[in-house]
Amino acid sequence: MAVTLLYGGLCAIASAQSSIPGVAAVDAPHIALLLPIESSVFRRHAEALRDGFVAASKSDARQTLPVRVYSVGDDAKQASAVYQQATQTGARLVVGPLIRSAVTAVANGDLNVPTLLLNAPEGKTPNRPNLHVLSLQIETDAQHAARLAYRDGKRAAYTVTGDSPLLKRLQLAFNSEFTKLGGKLVAEFAFNTSPAELARLKQAAELRVADMAFLALDARQARAVRAHLEPLAVYASSQIYAGDGGAAAAVELAGVTFFDMPWLLQRDHPAVMVYPRQDFRGDADLERLYALGIDAWRIGQALLARQTELTLGGVTGKLTLGRDRHFARELVNARIGANLPPAAAGPPPPSAPAPLPAKPVPSVPAKSAPSVPAKP
Repeated sequence: MAVTLLYGGLCAIASAQSSIPGVAAVDAPHIALLLPIESSVFRRHAEALRDGFVAASKSDARQTLPVRVYSVGDDAKQASAVYQQATQTGARLVVGPLIRSAVTAVANGDLNVPTLLLNAPEGKTPNRPNLHVLSLQIETDAQHAARLAYRDGKRAAYTVTGDSPLLKRLQLAFNSEFTKLGGKLVAEFAFNTSPAELARLKQAAELRVADMAFLALDARQARAVRAHLEPLAVYASSQIYAGDGGAAAAVELAGVTFFDMPWLLQRDHPAVMVYPRQDFRGDADLERLYALGIDAWRIGQALLARQTELTLGGVTGKLTLGRDRHFARELVNARIGANLPPAAAGPPPPSAPAPLPAKPVPSVPAKSAPSVPAKP
């Protein structure tokens, strides 16, 4: 698999890792991967996603098009221009961009070839045949938590929320889904570790006017409040799971149910093990982006084959293309106990097979994993 990196129209073969000033991109069929590869803020994220994409391509037994990586940051005009450059020089498939402003610009432009955006555009997504959206939106975690809690018989919830915009988005998504199902929001607590506020939280939990709590918190925050929520059932998102929390996290978050992707929760599943891993030094967010790159490759191959009914047992979850052009992700749930993953306990439930069997690769399970011990 040949991989070419393009920076502002300058071309460099990845193996050589050198640019050739003044040389335009070669006009030849290829797959264009649009990522913020030169961004000081998002470069590591872009590299992780790119590496997952390339790893999946190398695991594909079929003859495939070469990949060119185009540098696209958060500039909307640049994103539109690079998209047009890619398609005019032979791109048969475009994957990306990743940053939302660039994604929005591409979504609202002329889409000449099948295009898989890696983030949700702002506003309503245009319903266009060439447009598809695959993202790791954190709201998915909260919606899954609301649905599972409701199926578990929970009807009255507290929420505990951190002050970051991401965590507030989590809370809003949980609130919306839980109340839509018929649940009731009893009270909302802002994260606060003062003795008085923790005592207030503990008193509220012991009143039994709620039967569950949803934590819109990160791992550190969740560990600070978990003990004060007994005897409530506690649900959370992948934000509480960093991939390897160790024994202390297993004790302090014991019993918390959360959601994450098979790549992190079912590492011993054959459909996950077929792809190589990189050492991200415990950075679960980079792991998730690497997994996104793997699934982006697999979906891209389906789009090149002009498949219209798309369901994929992916490493980021069971993926189903909806009428809104977004791939819905069905996650795996786990309960933190004495041991965190690498592997979920028990046999995984079956899911739909991947649409493109490049070589015999079983699908990742779509439903929940049993009790064991989890984004930009």
